[in-house]
This record gives sequence, C-alpha cells and structure tokens, in this order.
Amino acid sequence: MIIEAYLTLLRESPQIPTAATIAERAGYSVRSVFERFPDLHALRVAATDYAFTQGTAQAVARDFSGDRLTRLKSHVETRSWICEQWLPLWRALNANQGDSSELKSRILLIRQAILKRIELMYEPELSTLDETEHRQTLIAIESLIDFESWARMRDFSGLSVEEAREVWVKSIDLLLPPTPAARQAPPVS
Repeated sequence: MIIEAYLTLLRESPQIPTAATIAERAGYSVRSVFERFPDLHALRVAATDYAFTQGTAQAVARDFSGDRLTRLKSHVETRSWICEQWLPLWRALNANQGDSSELKSRILLIRQAILKRIELMYEPELSTLDETEHRQTLIAIESLIDFESWARMRDFSGLSVEEAREVWVKSIDLLLPPTPAARQAPPVS
C-alpha cells in the first residue's frame, strides 16, 4: 500500500511526495512508513523494483517474428504504453539518483532491458549491420523512444497517443536498414 501510494502521488504531481503525504494516501501513520522502510530512499528503491517487475510483466514482447510493420507497431504500442504508465516514476528515479548506487543500477537495468527489446524486435534488420552500425542504430532508437521523448511529444507538442506512436513508427522505420528479402513486407506509410 505504501509503494502504491508513492507511485500514485508521483502520477498526480511532479513533486516528490513526503513521508506524511505517502502515509496519508496509504492510510498509515508516518511511523508505519518508517517501520517498513528505513528512509525515503529505501522506499524509492523498493518502488523502482516494484515498477520494473510490473512493467516487465506488462510489456510482454509480441509479434517479434512478424513482418516489419507488424513489429514496428507492436513495439511502439508496448513502449508508448510503458511511457504513459511509468514516466512519473522514471523522472523521480533520475532526479533522485544522486550518489545512490542502487538507483543508478536500476536505471542501467531498465536501459539494458529497453536495448534488449529493441534487438529482439528488429533482429532481422540489425543483423545486416556491422558492429559499429549496429551499436549506433541501437543508441539512436533507444534515444528516440526514451521516456522524455514521449513526454515531449505528448506534453510539449500536444500529440495524441496515436499521433505520437505514428511519429515513433515512422522514425524507427527510417533508422532501420532494409529488411532482408526473406522478411520483407510493404513499407510503412
């Protein structure tokens, strides 16, 4: 309940919640919060672990053996849903990582999971690249589909979820090399 309260408060406001607001939302006393977590940092780490587990379960890879357009749309749909769901926590995680090796390792773990998903979804195209091009393409796609990229499209540019997804699909399609002949389908329009 405490972790859920923390995450709900982050979704409602960009301000990092205090122990008192977390306790109130969870229906506990402040003392109860600190009986379960020695400090707010420990709560942030636990919330991050909880969110990573939830996000991983929610973002099951689908259609990774489909044609290019199917894979693009499936990947973008899943990634955009994760960004909609977990952007507030991602921002809090980055803002509060400071010298915390625990939070820095969680950020690295999340980024590695994103890279693995990109490699899975676009294996046919990425397999045609040499090591340098492969790495550069991974970096470009990961940067493109970052949480903040999603936030800029949705909040700053005012795009709907569908419009933002279309931007990502077209952009990733442009970044990827041609699909090997055995896996080709019509280009994204």
